[in-house]
Amino acid sequence: MSFLTYLISGLSLGSIYAIIALGYTMVYGIAKMLNFAHGDFIMVGCYIIFSVTGALSGNSAIGIIAAIVLCTLLGITTEFVAYRPLRGAASPLAVLITAIGVSYFLENVALLIFGADIKSFSSVIKWEGFTLADGQLRIQGVTIVTILVSVVVLVVLQLFIKKTKQGQAMLAASEDKGAAALMGINVNRTIMLTFAIGSALAAIAGALLCSAYPSLSPYTGAMPGIKAFVAAVLGGIGSIPGAMIGGLMLGIIEILSKTYISSQLSDAIVFGILVIVLLVKPTGILGKVIQEKV
Repeated sequence: MSFLTYLISGLSLGSIYAIIALGYTMVYGIAKMLNFAHGDFIMVGCYIIFSVTGALSGNSAIGIIAAIVLCTLLGITTEFVAYRPLRGAASPLAVLITAIGVSYFLENVALLIFGADIKSFSSVIKWEGFTLADGQLRIQGVTIVTILVSVVVLVVLQLFIKKTKQGQAMLAASEDKGAAALMGINVNRTIMLTFAIGSALAAIAGALLCSAYPSLSPYTGAMPGIKAFVAAVLGGIGSIPGAMIGGLMLGIIEILSKTYISSQLSDAIVFGILVIVLLVKPTGILGKVIQEKV
């Protein structure tokens, strides 16, 4: 029964990684760039929830809505100010370095405003959960909600991509931006929409992450962001189902490694498995080989 408990915990953690990885994989799939500041959008969302909830005497619903709206605006602004001018840069390193700069900027702004002290985050999920198997299996409410939210996010994203005009525009831009522009698609607006969706997902992931692990600092989103990027690569970056599969796998591997092997070595095991998977299948689990046209 204890193994099942750890497995469910792994699915919960993996669901958080999956939601974050969806932001990475959407931006890369369409804009062909890696937004390494994505993890810090999680931290910004957490601080917004923390501040708004505290100001409104515990009204977490308004805090979550405020975080989603403000993180969406932050993503749009970041794309417009920092990334769009570099989209045609000769070297992709220019965008990568800018993304790292944006990450450090957000962390230092948070340090100036909130300080370096770790703050206690009150869970936005008040449901206690339930007990099964005569009290031997306890499933917390935050665990169930996290898994359900990740499933809903995946289904809604898939429907959005396949059934809406904006989603079809994203698919077209991901295949060939030049051809998409010739067909009348506003590529800049499509990429901006992608950043908006990814940033909103970061806010949702932040609410779930800090509810499950109730501490908050300016570096809260750094390591989850890196691990979610690993999940996106593991599943096949650019693939929405791949991001979900990679996130769930990563969460299960991390929890089981901490439980049965070593909590100090769990991160090394996670990254080691990534290396092995990429040696066997460099494109990731659901990734596809893209042939460059000359």
